[in-house]
Amino acid sequence: MIATRKQNLSPKSGHELVSVTLKVLIDLAKPAAGLTMRQTSSRSRQSGNYLSHFKGRGMEFDETRLYQAGDDIRAIDWRVTARTGKAHTKLFREERERPVFISIDHRPAMHFATRGVFKSVLAAKLAALLAWAAEAHGDRIGGQVFTHTSCHELKPKNGKQGVLKLFNALVKTPHRGNGEIFIEQALSRLAHHVRPGSMVYLISDFRGMNSQAEAHLAKLAQHCDVVLLFVYDSLESALPEKGCYRFTYDQRDITIDANDRLRLSTYQQNFIDRQQQLALTAKKMRAAFIPCNTSDDPVHILQASLNHR
Repeated sequence: MIATRKQNLSPKSGHELVSVTLKVLIDLAKPAAGLTMRQTSSRSRQSGNYLSHFKGRGMEFDETRLYQAGDDIRAIDWRVTARTGKAHTKLFREERERPVFISIDHRPAMHFATRGVFKSVLAAKLAALLAWAAEAHGDRIGGQVFTHTSCHELKPKNGKQGVLKLFNALVKTPHRGNGEIFIEQALSRLAHHVRPGSMVYLISDFRGMNSQAEAHLAKLAQHCDVVLLFVYDSLESALPEKGCYRFTYDQRDITIDANDRLRLSTYQQNFIDRQQQLALTAKKMRAAFIPCNTSDDPVHILQASLNHR
């Protein structure tokens, strides 16, 4: 495994390559205006200007009335029926705003890059663009930010209030929790907090995915529309062809000899296998899968992946 933090930045690099500010995230509102959340491959309409698989009622209770022939018996209001002695049916109305939940991975491995920006920076910018696009569609924005020691969920809020709450969670120093947070724990909490019918974006490098994590993800995908945004750096996908490289993280270090052709090939194949496994997992759950390289423009990533799916 390579180290999870780039040791030396080039002279042209700056603070904006390794961290984000509130201003940077707010300024992404303008480029986000060109994004659409419509997904043309889905089959039925949900509220919030989405075309989506029907994975939740997407409705909220309005009133009750006397049962009529042809009404869905699953909608019978048994309390009113018992109180009045006559069968009553619950009526629902479509929710005007669809909850959009954006989960962002901020574990140590995300604070790394050899090209472009840190994975954590790309993740934050992708989250900001998605949040602004959702706000423009009139949806409620909530989220989750998890590190290796803490996990914080944000209840969906309307308009700019929901957007700014998410941004503040992204830029502030996280509180240290009790014990280590693994990705399966973050996904378990996500499945517990997200309402059925929500749109869920997961932005991560998905390190540590296991059968438990996949089970929580499958549970989430049963009732929500899910998009996996897989963030990676070019060095994680393939090592340089020549040279000896030393990487450090905290008190640990590792030396990679790129002249070892077998090790080079094995390293690259491991990444390909991991990416293909993630894509296959997403396909099984009818979720979208979007690879995101740290050297790519986040606006272009989403334009290509969301607008033309």
